[in-house]
Amino acid sequence: MNFEKYTAQIFDYFSIYGTKVLLALVVLIVGIMIINRLTRLTGKIMKRNQLDISLSSFLVSLINILLKALLIISVASMVGIETTSFVAIIGAAGLAVGLALQGTLANFAGGVLILIFKPYKVGDLIETQGYTGNVKEIQIFVTVLLTPENKTVIIPNGAISNGSITNYTTQGIIRVDLTMGISYSADIKQAKSVLIEAMQKHPKVLKNPEPFVGVSELGESAVKLAVRPYSKPEDYWTVYFDIYEQAKVALNQAHIEIPFPQMEVLMKNSK
Repeated sequence: MNFEKYTAQIFDYFSIYGTKVLLALVVLIVGIMIINRLTRLTGKIMKRNQLDISLSSFLVSLINILLKALLIISVASMVGIETTSFVAIIGAAGLAVGLALQGTLANFAGGVLILIFKPYKVGDLIETQGYTGNVKEIQIFVTVLLTPENKTVIIPNGAISNGSITNYTTQGIIRVDLTMGISYSADIKQAKSVLIEAMQKHPKVLKNPEPFVGVSELGESAVKLAVRPYSKPEDYWTVYFDIYEQAKVALNQAHIEIPFPQMEVLMKNSK
């Protein structure tokens, strides 16, 4: 009798829920197949657009997990399982994790924006957050710079994406801003000619745009000249230091004085 009773209950259960269970299984299998194809297609699109490998793999995995979680919740609701509480728990857990990882998520979002919009790339000379250097790595959460002092600076991507970025490499050329002082008695035209010649002789100074020299200020003890050679971004510091040295030598050879602050002291005889 008990066997017949249990058999009848099982038969009744399958008669009521069997169709729903079979339909849920079909939806689950087909849904998983569609999600797998969709994630593979997303990965191919990211690869075609030359998105960073580490970022693309992370995004593909994240999309895959989220879609499968939604699929499981949908399948569970199809067989009559209450999912309201389950969704509420997941939402609360997500909110708690989001608040705990607020800074990390901001850095992740910043990294995504940088890798998608590419305001700079590896090797570029940039200035951001008070640091200047060549981009060594662009990671998901941080950007690594190598400064002229050969120091490694690690900057959170969240701060970079929300701040200003100066990219010295984008245009392919960069102007090197130098200032030289000459005495008021010196011939300005001669000094300009000497400095331009010194810049033109340097192998890393570009011929186009042409180097420029002009009066920038009449100082207290010197006429200040703006010296402006152009170079490739990777040659910036070489040109910066070399031109200062070679300009000093060239001005000395032309007998053009480079003044420096002086003080005259008068001694009065009290007798």
